[in-house]
Amino acid sequence: MNVQFLFVMLIGFAEGIAVGAGFVAFLSVLGIIPRLTQLSKTLHLIRFYEWGIIVGAVVASWLSLRNPTLGLPKFVVIPIGLGAGIFIGMLAAALTEVLNVLPILTKRIGFIDKILVLLMAIVLGKVFGSLFHWTIFVDGGIK
Repeated sequence: MNVQFLFVMLIGFAEGIAVGAGFVAFLSVLGIIPRLTQLSKTLHLIRFYEWGIIVGAVVASWLSLRNPTLGLPKFVVIPIGLGAGIFIGMLAAALTEVLNVLPILTKRIGFIDKILVLLMAIVLGKVFGSLFHWTIFVDGGIK
């Protein structure tokens, strides 16, 4: 092995450590795992949550480097996409909760008694925006 190859390996390893540490810090600050166990009353399963995140991050990292084409049928891909969407939604909701964005926003615009309407508008906007994006731009338009 030459020095340049070893240097690239060292930089790649350092970048992976930095991203991994940032991801763990992000999850720790947001407190997603403890909050999820509290809401679902599954504190005794916390090790499974932790290992699920670890295995998911490692497998997703490996798959992103390999760029595989799995060719799975739609009835298998839909639950996978639903699970990924739920995770991203929970991450966004946890970030919003930590930053206290919604209470401040509702107070500023005078919408304090209609916070549920605001939340539903955000959720439905995200869902319809994602569906629009995937059906029009990614899939090449409705056929």
